[in-house]
Amino acid sequence: MSTLAPNPRARLPQRPGDPANVVIRGARILDPVAGIDRIGDLVVRDGVIGGDPNGLESIDGTGLTVVPGLVDVHVHLRTPGKEHAEDIATGTASAAAGGVVAVLAMPNTQPPTDNPSILGSLLERASREAVVPTGFIPAITVGQKGESLTEHGDLAEAGAAALSDDGVPVGSALVMRRALQYQRATGLLFTLHEEDMSLSGPGVMHEGTVSARIGLAGIPGVSEAVQVARDCALAGYEDGRIHICHVSARETVDEIRRAKERGVEVTAEVTPHHLLLTDEVVGDDPDPARFKMNPPLRSEDDRQALIEALVDGTIDVIATDHAPHPGDEKESPFAEAPFGVIGLETAFAACHTELVLGGRMSLEDLILRMSSRPAEIFGLPVPTLSDGAQANLALVDLEAVETVGDRPYASKSSNAAFVGMDLTGRIIMTLAGGQDVYRRDA
Repeated sequence: MSTLAPNPRARLPQRPGDPANVVIRGARILDPVAGIDRIGDLVVRDGVIGGDPNGLESIDGTGLTVVPGLVDVHVHLRTPGKEHAEDIATGTASAAAGGVVAVLAMPNTQPPTDNPSILGSLLERASREAVVPTGFIPAITVGQKGESLTEHGDLAEAGAAALSDDGVPVGSALVMRRALQYQRATGLLFTLHEEDMSLSGPGVMHEGTVSARIGLAGIPGVSEAVQVARDCALAGYEDGRIHICHVSARETVDEIRRAKERGVEVTAEVTPHHLLLTDEVVGDDPDPARFKMNPPLRSEDDRQALIEALVDGTIDVIATDHAPHPGDEKESPFAEAPFGVIGLETAFAACHTELVLGGRMSLEDLILRMSSRPAEIFGLPVPTLSDGAQANLALVDLEAVETVGDRPYASKSSNAAFVGMDLTGRIIMTLAGGQDVYRRDA
């Protein structure tokens, strides 16, 4: 399977901080990319893995596991314009608490991130506030309106990590084709929210037996699949590269699988909430708006198709689509409540519980799907535990069980989909960009 080449122009700034100087003693050191799986000590001196352990802070890692840090290529930091819900500092602190060592933020802000000036201001702000290295994905079209292309070349030169109109699809096939033609010059990956709005209509949840029972307008899975089919066809025709956001439906999985078999350069992501939950929770829960997201939670058949596709490689990576909203907004009636849930702090535990402990994939494969593979697809530095590498890692207690909601979130918002669920796998410590950015006890 091919991937994008490294993107040397992508900027992922991080706030200044002292380099980490620690030795983690007696832990399992696990890095499937580097072929490392041993019990022993891991030294980090001056933010770099390896070196002399003498004089360093010692951390007891007995019974714990060190893994490469996670890379989340789909988050919403709500900056500019919605800082009451999240900002760069709080969103990246949330990432650190979840073992995430790099994030890419989407452009559906107010105003949208659609020009080099806004991108430059975000990058400058991240250099002062971002707890972990943070990149930005500007819009494909001006104002995310799907009508005219943004200045892709200028955005690439300014440090864009990719391009996306996430939150809305690129509705026009002609505009999408022109974007793919410009991609040859910039090399920037397009990461696409796929939805035929004429089919979604006024829908607020999955179209199925649950929506019919409770009387809410539904969004059919085919609304996602037909847009994916269109963009895979265009990418194949123009020799372009596309990445499909938050896949939710079996029909979409089928389209991606067929496109890959044809040789189309397409990759895809799935969220933890689509892997663990179905639309049944909307009908059963007294607070259903916390399960409102776009694309919506779908049927058990769709959920199983997503897991199968992740296991066989049709879906490449896991990304959170971390989407903060204040409590008063989410407390609205379901039809009026905004779409989206937070997920940075619970993603690893949710996926470890469902996929690894559930017997669907190995821990090594989960790390690949949450760390190295997303980094490779977006041309970012791949976290590794090899000697000489910058420290981008997480120390994890794989046996600790925690009920979601028992502790405060680093995020400004608390609209988590897993509240009340018992998840296994606790992040104890995170080093990102060579800095000590999170301690569980702190």
